[in-house]
Amino acid sequence: MNQNNITRLLGIEYPIIQAGMIWASGWRLAAAVSNAGGLGLIGAGSMYPEVLREHIIKCKAATNKPFGVNVPLLYPDIEQIMQIIIEEKVPIVFTSAGNPKTWTATLKAEGIKVVHVVSSAKFALKCQDAGCDAVVAEGFEAGGHNGREETTTMCLIPLVRKSIQIPLIAAGGIYDARSMLAAMVLGADAVQIGSRFVASTEASSHMNFKNAVVSAKEGDTLLSIKKLTPVRLLANPFAQQIQNAEMQGAGAEELTALLGRGRAKKGMLEGDLTEGELEIGQVSALIDDIKPAGEIVAGIMDELTALLHNPLAR
Repeated sequence: MNQNNITRLLGIEYPIIQAGMIWASGWRLAAAVSNAGGLGLIGAGSMYPEVLREHIIKCKAATNKPFGVNVPLLYPDIEQIMQIIIEEKVPIVFTSAGNPKTWTATLKAEGIKVVHVVSSAKFALKCQDAGCDAVVAEGFEAGGHNGREETTTMCLIPLVRKSIQIPLIAAGGIYDARSMLAAMVLGADAVQIGSRFVASTEASSHMNFKNAVVSAKEGDTLLSIKKLTPVRLLANPFAQQIQNAEMQGAGAEELTALLGRGRAKKGMLEGDLTEGELEIGQVSALIDDIKPAGEIVAGIMDELTALLHNPLAR
């Protein structure tokens, strides 16, 4: 595949980025995706600062290809996290859940490429104005934390493409070559894939969670916790408990108490499918196996090559 704006910007072979998902995206997954020609991301959202440093060091030892770190800007130890990223000379940072102006200039002054995740064209324009090198536009289908706009990927990508000049990465509902090609036809330069990589050999998520993703059917995810921050979850007793509380008019304080601490860790890392929070996208209904990340990347690219030669083939 020919180089494009994103592959040139990030120094990668293929326009495939692995999402930086909490409790799933450690150094093993990031290195595997980068070694396969995509861009692997370490998910800092579930890591203490020194744990992140350890993952960065191990990732650098496991690949000589570019990789990055995904950082939610609402992270409590954000200054330590950014200092470690700078000290360890991480080449690429994906930021989310906050104002891109806060850290973009600081990171770029260190020679780091900065990409910010948005859920609307309005915020994509703010990223461009803040000096971001690219944006990820993430649709309503995506797993985990979602935008309040609830705009689907197929609507969001052309809206964002129309609004900005910087490179655009599509996310939400993308798991194979067909969904990748659709996003790129709509105006994306690359795709970010999350749920498909949760069901990979190298993902640090618990095997119980991986198996639950593979077993998921249409309609098995729901968008919940809208009074705090919308999150797409796999339906389980905990998710149903949250939904019932919301339907009965629970306020933000009551929902916060119900969530407690460590729900995502309990579900995704420790494998508690009853009481844990299981963040995954709608596309989980289309995932039916667990395989090495390198095979996932290679399979997508092989299928994409075939599609480009015959896009109407079934």
